[in-house]
Amino acid sequence: MKIKKRILKSALISLLILVSTTNIFAENHSEEKSEKGTYNPVPKIMHHIKNSHEWHLFDYKDNEGKLHPVSIPLPVILYTSGNIDFFMSSDFNHGHSDVQKEDRIYSIDEHSHITAVNTEQKSMSILDISITKNVASMLISVLLILFLLMSTANGYKKNKYAPKKIQAFLEPLILFVRDDIIKANIGPKYERYTSFLLTVFFFILINNYMGLLPGAANVTGNISVTLVLAMFTFVITTISGNKNYWKHIFNPPTPLVLMPIMVPIEIFGVFTKPFALMVRLFANITAGHITILSLISLIFIAQSGAGNGAAWGVAPLSVLFVLFIYLIELLVAFLQAYIFTLLSAVFIGLAVKEDH
Repeated sequence: MKIKKRILKSALISLLILVSTTNIFAENHSEEKSEKGTYNPVPKIMHHIKNSHEWHLFDYKDNEGKLHPVSIPLPVILYTSGNIDFFMSSDFNHGHSDVQKEDRIYSIDEHSHITAVNTEQKSMSILDISITKNVASMLISVLLILFLLMSTANGYKKNKYAPKKIQAFLEPLILFVRDDIIKANIGPKYERYTSFLLTVFFFILINNYMGLLPGAANVTGNISVTLVLAMFTFVITTISGNKNYWKHIFNPPTPLVLMPIMVPIEIFGVFTKPFALMVRLFANITAGHITILSLISLIFIAQSGAGNGAAWGVAPLSVLFVLFIYLIELLVAFLQAYIFTLLSAVFIGLAVKEDH
């Protein structure tokens, strides 16, 4: 009975999030039209999954029918010609205004790319170190990770026996990652890498789930983020590699005649492993977001093509499919954190494995 109630609660929460996402999507779909007048979902989908200099929440229409975006402004930090300029993204007025700092004039395009020119309209090179939507979301996830893990640690200090509250929820998960992923694949030297792999697991897991909320940032669906995570694994694996690991790469146990083929393959494999980590996480998370938004878009495509009647006809089927995909995404979010941590542990384990 309790299990049924939990499943029902999860389904209701998912439906609520789905309805919220649909409403946000519907508020500004009318302007995205193709040349034939049919709704074009691509700009809106790309807007939802890409990074930006402001945290867009929703749009609203005024009495004249014009759309006005509502966003949380974020800090813009730019290094230009030896000068550091700081201002809020709201100064751009959603791309309608330029920002001038002394002789430097900044503008932002629809893809959230900032360019700079001087007062003579000559282009200037800039280094953008702004707190973007993804960066802000990562900072929130880091604070959340610190809160969860520190609460668990403090719980052990106060209660050394039966775990309670957050401690009771996280302890089985931490033990699962430590014993069944890290220790099982790395072996006796697992303790050196436990902190890193636990951090990676919870970072990916929390950002995956945060990304499923309406209006949230798509952190793990950004290839720059997955690249850095994969590079951490690559650097740790390379530094930790023992004599046996490098011997297997440059002197594989194959016949001499195959050496010219196998050695380049082994060297190539050193770089393809982190590349696979990067692309797998990026592609799976991004594909999930695009699939959900595409299914929601079917309602508005039907409306723009055949009227409100067609939209109401498509809506029930579209909503059911989206709810189904959304529930799968809840599982995928956990699986991707698990797979990334598992493969990282496997790669590190191969690097530190002793020859028997």
